[in-house]
Amino acid sequence: MSAMKSILVANRGEIAVRVMRTAKQLGYRTIAVYSDADRSAPHTRMADEAVHIGASPVGDSYLNVERITAAAKASGADAIHPGYGFLSENAGFAKACEAAGLIFIGPPVDAIALMGNKAQAKRRMIDAGVPCVPGYQGEDQTDATLARESETIGFPVMVKAAAGGGGRGMRLVENADAFAGSLQAARSEAKHAFGSEELILEKAILRPRHVEIQVFADAKGNVIHLGERDCSVQRRHQKVIEEAPCPVMTGELRGKMGAAAVEATRSIGYRGAGTVEFLLDSDGAFYFLEMNTRLQVEHPVTELVTGLDLVALQIQVADGEPLGLTQDEVELSGHAIEARIYAEDPAQDFLPCTGTIETWRPASGEGIRIDSGIETGSEISPFYDPMIAKMIAYGPTRDVARRRLVEALKKTSLFGLQSNIRFLIDVLEKPDFVDGGATTAFISESFGDDGFTAAEPDIEDLAAAAVLNYRFDRDAAAARAIAVPEQLLGWSSNAKLSTPYHFAGSDREFQLEVAATGRSQYNVTCDERSVVVNIDDGAQLAVDGRRVTAFAARPRPSLLDINIDGRTYRLRNLVGLSALEEGETDGGRVLAPMHGRIVDVFVERGQAVEAGTRLLVLEAMKMQHEIVAEVTGTIAQIVCSPEDQVGADDLLIEIEADECQEE
Repeated sequence: MSAMKSILVANRGEIAVRVMRTAKQLGYRTIAVYSDADRSAPHTRMADEAVHIGASPVGDSYLNVERITAAAKASGADAIHPGYGFLSENAGFAKACEAAGLIFIGPPVDAIALMGNKAQAKRRMIDAGVPCVPGYQGEDQTDATLARESETIGFPVMVKAAAGGGGRGMRLVENADAFAGSLQAARSEAKHAFGSEELILEKAILRPRHVEIQVFADAKGNVIHLGERDCSVQRRHQKVIEEAPCPVMTGELRGKMGAAAVEATRSIGYRGAGTVEFLLDSDGAFYFLEMNTRLQVEHPVTELVTGLDLVALQIQVADGEPLGLTQDEVELSGHAIEARIYAEDPAQDFLPCTGTIETWRPASGEGIRIDSGIETGSEISPFYDPMIAKMIAYGPTRDVARRRLVEALKKTSLFGLQSNIRFLIDVLEKPDFVDGGATTAFISESFGDDGFTAAEPDIEDLAAAAVLNYRFDRDAAAARAIAVPEQLLGWSSNAKLSTPYHFAGSDREFQLEVAATGRSQYNVTCDERSVVVNIDDGAQLAVDGRRVTAFAARPRPSLLDINIDGRTYRLRNLVGLSALEEGETDGGRVLAPMHGRIVDVFVERGQAVEAGTRLLVLEAMKMQHEIVAEVTGTIAQIVCSPEDQVGADDLLIEIEADECQEE
């Protein structure tokens, strides 16, 4: 008989929704926890009960062990599922759950503690005979020792936080001259992110594939793997696209990697779901990277190709039941690809974004799965990771899955803040990805030194936008009018009616005129060019004969958000406005790019600085961001200090620019 009747999910967002979905299907009562920022979040309404656990900062809520265990006791929970992130790989949390008489739906405390430290984990894997990257994982953490070991390993080397993951506390060091600065930066980020300054060094393998093996173990000693996932497409060492199976995997290689992963899992007395991550070199050699002692963000691709519910398996094993599945019974079928949707601006070095989601309209279709914890009206705060949703496509072949994912992303509308959807589409359409050749160097090699560039709308896109804006205006006017037949909308007995629009994009302004030439046909002029737009049916438009799918929303009369085949723009209509909503600022005024915490300030008032000088470090959305001077001049004012919480667009530093720069 099951010992569990109710499960508290100690997480938020899409993973909390995902876990609750399976728990409810299995008949368990579900309990959510939430911070101030998440009072009305979807996961709180989905649960049978929701418990408030504190203020918005993670230390006051989702990382507060005492409050979460107290919430479990107060709600009568029998078990806790940690999801991923937050406390999911925290041995102290697992131990606190056990002490409180709660079932922890995860691995044993000792396994979490061992594999949560990269240095200890690597030493154990070496002892178990698992291939590892050459490096240093010793206890002596002095600068001198680490510098000497880096020379022994040979540059380039990777500096990594021993207690970390997700790219935080990690630096690629190309040569000895850059080592000291990278060491200091990695230590600082590791301390703030994980509470530990311990680092390891590894030989940098520059163009490998990142391939991970999904493992499962029960309390009866059974250990199996469920195949691999390729997670090579990364930015800032964080995954963006994941797929199963790996495009270059062979049966022989899968057997070797799977056996190594199973041995690694068995050697530490593991239980539950885990992932053993490897670097796969072009010659077929593979090396242990780390083990994640939790469910992974990318677990849906494994679910789709195996037909298994990994959360259900987690619950089953945590309840003391055997896996009920042997290695020979694991079958892989078809192909699945997952795209992580982030609230970030890829054109600004993937800067995380905050704000209100004014429209969330994900696409649906054959083989498409959406995992999200957002809805129209959701607030994306600076307190949590910027990943807000995942879109997963399945098909009988890799290319079918890829094409389905591209089309679904193109038909998904996310308005109100910047997202990486257009970037994801570009990635999926790059020849190297189409051919299955992407390595961990893919993004830097495919997008070059300038990175991703957000395109300005062309004349055809502007024409579609103008017509849709015209329709918003027409419908609003009709709603205020009395008894105007629909067939008379846009009609005039004297002459052709023409409506002007003055759109401002991110960098340019555009003058357009729209004239209705039929009930669903319009003529748009811009830059002495004429474009014919037909609205065929709902979101389907024909622009000069080319069919496009367009979705639009107008949060305010002066703003238009539009998605045209995956190209998303926010246009401001300046007609009728007395001035721009926001004034220009010069490069001497250093503003906070987002909400966050000041970690350190490196300059003083009166100090001379050059363009590119490091001014301060801002921590937001679990990452540290270096803010540099945009002009050469003198520091005139500093209005922030370490540990200050600042809001987006707050003034941080003012620089008096040198006269020679002024024009």
